[in-house]
Amino acid sequence: MAESKSNLLTYRHTQKTLWYLLLYALAVVFAIAGWSVRTESPLEAIFFATGFLMILLGTSLQRLTVEDEGHQLAIRFGPFPLFRKRIWYDDIMEVGEARLRFDEGWGIHWSPWGGWVWGVRGHDCVRIRTKRSTIRVGTDDPDGLTAFLRSRISTDYRMPGTKDVQ
Repeated sequence: MAESKSNLLTYRHTQKTLWYLLLYALAVVFAIAGWSVRTESPLEAIFFATGFLMILLGTSLQRLTVEDEGHQLAIRFGPFPLFRKRIWYDDIMEVGEARLRFDEGWGIHWSPWGGWVWGVRGHDCVRIRTKRSTIRVGTDDPDGLTAFLRSRISTDYRMPGTKDVQ
């Protein structure tokens, strides 16, 4: 949830998942496949490279951290910070809670049902409409993130129907 720091409202929340274990299991499968075709060098290299990619992706997608960075919101996967995004508060036009479909819940991808999705698990998310796009951030703290973002966005860009959070 949001916390007070020198009279400034700030936010930091990390959500974890176990889906990365699936990628680690796939890495083992590709390593075994690479070992079984070790006499055929191009195929061996492809299998081992794919296994390494699965480990890299698994390590990058273990958790999702959403954090206030002063004038922008940082969204990043970790612990290996391969994927990250920053959204300036001045660019946010509308914020609201939403739901993700089952097939939208993990990773980073574009969805025809509502723009870009950044999530690690679950169906709860916060929909952030900016001047250029819509991003849905998966979270197990949709109330806290929505309240924080509404407190940070400029009243000049609030859409009708959104309310101030005191």
